Formats: sequence, structure tokens, C-alpha cells
Amino acid sequence: MKSSLAFFKQHVLPALVCFALAYAVGQTEWVQRVANLTLDSRTKFRAHFFPTKPRDDVAVVGIDQESLNQLGRWPWDRNVHGDFLQLVGRMKPSVVAWDILFDDPSEHDAHFADGIRKGGADVVLGGQGVEADLGIPPDDASVKNFKLAPLTRIEGDATKIVTYPAMSVPHSPLGEVADIGFVDTPPGPDGFRRDAPLVVRIGSRVYPTLALRSLMHHWHLTPDQVTVRLGDAVVLESEFIKRRIPIDATGAFFINYRHALDGFLNFGYGETFAALYQRIVQKKTVDVPEFTGRILLVGQTADGLSDFGPTPFSALTPLVLVHANVLENVLNEDYATRAPPVPIWLGGCAITVASLAFFSKRKFSGQVLFSLGLPLVYGMISALFWAKFSIRVPIVWPVLGFVAAQIYSGGRRVLSEQRAKEQIKGMFGTYISPELVDRMVASGVSPQLGGHEEEITAYFSDIQGYSTFSEKLPPAQLVELLNDYLTACTDIVQEEGGTLDKYIGDAVVAMFGAPIALPDHAYRACVTALRVQQKLDELRAKWEREGERWPEGVRRMRSRIGLNTGAAVIGNMGSRTRFNYTMTGDNVNLAARMESGAKQWGVYTMITEATKLACERHGGDRIVFRSLGRMVVKGRTQPLPLFEPVGFKEIIAPQTRQCIEFFEQGLASYYARDWDAALAWFGKSHVFEPNAPGRIPGVVSNPSKIYLGIVAGLKQSPPAAEWDGVFVMSEK
Repeated sequence: MKSSLAFFKQHVLPALVCFALAYAVGQTEWVQRVANLTLDSRTKFRAHFFPTKPRDDVAVVGIDQESLNQLGRWPWDRNVHGDFLQLVGRMKPSVVAWDILFDDPSEHDAHFADGIRKGGADVVLGGQGVEADLGIPPDDASVKNFKLAPLTRIEGDATKIVTYPAMSVPHSPLGEVADIGFVDTPPGPDGFRRDAPLVVRIGSRVYPTLALRSLMHHWHLTPDQVTVRLGDAVVLESEFIKRRIPIDATGAFFINYRHALDGFLNFGYGETFAALYQRIVQKKTVDVPEFTGRILLVGQTADGLSDFGPTPFSALTPLVLVHANVLENVLNEDYATRAPPVPIWLGGCAITVASLAFFSKRKFSGQVLFSLGLPLVYGMISALFWAKFSIRVPIVWPVLGFVAAQIYSGGRRVLSEQRAKEQIKGMFGTYISPELVDRMVASGVSPQLGGHEEEITAYFSDIQGYSTFSEKLPPAQLVELLNDYLTACTDIVQEEGGTLDKYIGDAVVAMFGAPIALPDHAYRACVTALRVQQKLDELRAKWEREGERWPEGVRRMRSRIGLNTGAAVIGNMGSRTRFNYTMTGDNVNLAARMESGAKQWGVYTMITEATKLACERHGGDRIVFRSLGRMVVKGRTQPLPLFEPVGFKEIIAPQTRQCIEFFEQGLASYYARDWDAALAWFGKSHVFEPNAPGRIPGVVSNPSKIYLGIVAGLKQSPPAAEWDGVFVMSEK
């Protein structure tokens, strides 16, 4: 049972999840665009390696460049079209379908219509669905006598058909002598016409598009012999013909592109006109096209004309080819289909599960080769299915699902191996620092004693009054307390890019800027100090909620932090058999003095001027500092300006800002020996101190209180004339 559950979690579940997500992603527009590009590649592949012979009963009469040279700039006088049709009709074509709109009236429409009548051929002129203000409704009196017979045998939800409120059609008398077929073939999201409507809805009436109307003429079908079953097929049925054309729920036909322009019988309009004129009118013996029984499609094919768009064969293709391919598909019953997704989804999952299980115990390189090779094989199979059977097998989302599962499996293996390495590191980490182990693994060189000088920011922290409450706690509870506190501090140090040096009881020693160089190490250290103080606020609240489980000293626990920036010796230090990656030097000692000296100034974080300036270079004014004056630390002779990082600029309280302003005035008066003014300013700042004894648990002092005591003493016993306001530390 356990092994089955483990197999499901390790192999089956990842495959199911990856394929489900891949299928969902595969329905998005941008993935559909990629999928369509793969279909276009397969279409070109098929046309090149599996060409088919075009039908000889579909011909394109193109308005090509030679025709423009012969007959002039497009559009031509409609007398030309009337004469052309009068001549073409003598060749007995099955139907002449115009993928051209004649929706603006012309003074030569009568001659055009007369040519249609005299030619005797069935003619279908192009119409188009439009917005209400651009056309006329189908029940308008102006089209009452037009040959606009709608289709009435509609099964399914007709509202899903491409619908327009009005139509743009040839004007009288053209609409009275020629049928109208709608040329609407809306492009998809990627601009390609992959599905062509066979029907279009104008108002509440359903009309055939140009291709379907042409086929109706070709097979001599009336509208009542056409049944439109939305989501299934358009059924054409008479005693001579029965044809079922698959469509989707909107009445669109999935075009099975077989040929570009040069793949069809292709005649130039001007050349055809000239040949027919010479043969029929001038009685010359010239070769003329054989049009008898053929469907003629008249459309624009010259570069620079308007009726162009992208198809799988080219980014700029005459769109008359859309109708030509639809006609040939239907005449050959050469229909493209889309493979159902469920079998592919299930099959893909099964293959993926099998591969994950098979390669889980084998070399990773074998899985990589399989992960690359199978999509290539699947792509070739998909291309063959399209080439031989016109079945569109999806490529993108199944490959995404398979590859995602393989990546997950590979990542899981890498993670598992990494965890094994981490376990080894953890074992060695009980003796040497984890950072040193990482450096050993990365460099491949065994560690040696020695170090180098590097500018860093040293970080020291210690718990205020630790000894007063640690003796009240049993060992297990004390360890729990320290673990909570040290974990919180260490996590923040590492999140900000710092390196833990060591723990000394309750003290945390860390460095910023080594072993990895960080230009903003001072800024990161200051951010760490503020975040640690914020985290300690949260821990105190947690311990307070736990009530009497913790003594009062724990619930009021505070931590003091000291920072200093400067050059220090960094490296592996210790004995020949045991050493640690650590820091040493005078600047490191100064950081420790900042932590211990913070108590004398009534603050919980104290830094040197070097740290403040380096922080401001990289962090700007995001951190607000308060000057604490100047001090000479134990073991030094030169005074140091000291500062307190008060908080982040964006969240600091207005009262705190007021406190800092008053405090700075107090310092200025202090250095000017104006004791009364200093007492007044420090008295004001004391009111706004964020850490006020008696009001904030655990707080015993603050800078304003400290300076009030110092100034009061100096006022009572004024200092010597050479006094410069520097405070000298007598303790470490």
C-alpha cells in the first residue's frame, strides 16, 4: 500500500498535474499562436514533400500585375466586367464567383448587368456583413427583388453564427441578375484565416458565404436542399449529389490548406479577356482557356492591391485562395480534423508516468536525452498525421506537459542530491562553519589557515539583563527561549546577506561584506539591526500572550546591537586541526564596544559614523539616524561620533521625528555650554522619546534621560575651559 502511494506521489501525480496545467495554458491566446505556427510549418512540409494535384474544375482568374498593365489602374470601369462576363459565359463555366465587392453604385452597372445576362453563366457577386450605419438590413425594400435567398433549414443555436445587423451588397441592377455570396472570412487572433464561415447571419436571416453559394450553383441546389447543422455539418442533398461538409458551432469550416496560388489552375484576367476577345469577337485562331464546367474564382492577385493577408504559405497572400482552398476541400471531400484532446492527454500522461518511473533509478543523462528526443519524435508523428490524414494533432501543450514533468522530475532528483549534500554539510558544520563548507565545495580546495583584509560591517548583539532571568528558567526552557531568539536573529542576518560568525552564549556575532563582497554591506547591517528590533517586539508580544510560563524579565527582554564599518582581517583562523571563518581587528573590537556602550547612552542600537556614512551612500535617506554625541572608547584616544538608527523613514512616527528635532537642539546647546537651554530641549525631547521608562516594558533609560543627568551634573559642577563635550568610556 505504501509503495503504491509513493508511486502515485512520485510519478503519477506530477504527470497529471503537469498535463492538466499544460492543457489549461494551451488554451491561452499566446500559446495558441505558437501552436498555429507549428501547424503552418506542417502545412508547408506537406506541400513540399506530399504534394497533391489540384482539381481541374476550380480555376482562379487573377487580377494580376499583367492585367493591371493591360487594363489600367484598379478599380476598372465596370463596362470591362460586363464585357468580360459576356465573353466568359460563352465558355460555359459552372459558376463565376467574384471575391470582389461592388457595393458602391456606378453609372456602368447596367452594362455590367447586361453582360451577366448575355453571357448566360451563373454569377455570384461578393457581399459583406457590416455595422448598421454602413449598410442596409436584409428586409429593406431596396433589395426586395435581389437574388438573396436565405437558408431556412438551420439546426442548432443560430446566435453563434457570425452575425451582422446589416449588409453591403451590389446595387441594383446587379443584385437582380446575380446571386450574392458573402465573402466574410474574419481573421483569427493571429491574423490568419484558419476557419472560414460557410454561413453568415444578417439580422435574423442566414445566408451562404461565397464558397457555399458557388457550390450550390455548381451542383444546382436550391436553398431548401441545404441543411445547416451547427456543430456538425452543412448537408447538401439532391437526387444527384449528397455532400456533408463539417462545421463547428459557429458554422465555420476548418480550412485544409493544400495549395498556394501557383498550385491552382491560374489565369490572368487581362490575358483571358484578350484571348476570348480575339477568338470570339475577332474570330482569330488563338488558344483560350477551357472553362467549361469549372468554378471560376475572380479575385485580386497583384502585389499592392488590398485583398491580401497571411496564410500558412506566406505572410502576404491573395485572400481569394481562402475560397479556392475551401472549394477544393469540399469537392475532394478532403477535410481536416482536429484530434480529440482526451486520448492525447491520457496517452501523454501514461508515457510520462512510465518514463518518470523508468528513469528514476537510472542515470540522469539518459532522462535528459529521452526528454529531448521524445518531443522530436512526437513532432514528426504529428507532421505525418497532418500530411497523410489531415489530422491536426496538438504539439505545443502535450510537449509542454511532458517537458514540465521531466523538468520537475529532474529538479526533484537534483534537489534530492542537494539535500544529501546538505546533510553532509550539516555534519561537518558541527565542526566548521557552513559557509566554509560551501567555499570548499565550490572551490574544490581544502581549507588552509590564513586571511586577508576586507572592508566589512561587523555586527554584535547581546540580550539586556540575560543573567537576571536565565537563572530563573529550567535548562530545557532556557534552550527553547534561546533557540527562538537566535533563530529569529540569524534568519534576518542571512536574509540581508550577512554571514553568521559565531554565537557566544546569548550573543550573536556576524559580518556583512564577507565572504561574499557586498557594496552596500553597511546599509544591509543597519536594516538587519532595525528588523531584529522589530522581530523582538513580536517575540515579546508572543511571550506576553503565553503569560506566566515566562518570567517578567523574558516578557520585557531587550537586545542591544552595535555596528562598525571598516577594514578587518577575514579568513580561516584557529588551530591546525580546527578553525573557523571569522573576523578580527580593531574595527571588529569597535563594533563590540558599540554594543556594550549602547547601555551608557540609553539606546538599543548604536553605530559609528563610518557605518552611518556608508549606509547613506547606498541606502539614501531611507533610514533615520539620531546623533548621540562623541565618545572615546576604552583603549582609544580619539573621540568618535556616535549614532542611533531610529527607524525606517516610511514608518517612523511624527512624535519620534519631533523627539529627534528637540534632541538635536539639546546637543547643540550642550556643546555651547548653555546648560539651561540644553535642559529645556532635552526635557522636551524626553517627552517624545519612543522608549520611555515605565511606559515601555523593559526600558530603563533613553538618550534624553541620560543627557538630562549629564547636563544637570555639568551645571552644578561646570567643566574646565578645555572641555569639548566628549564622553570617555571607562568600561568595555
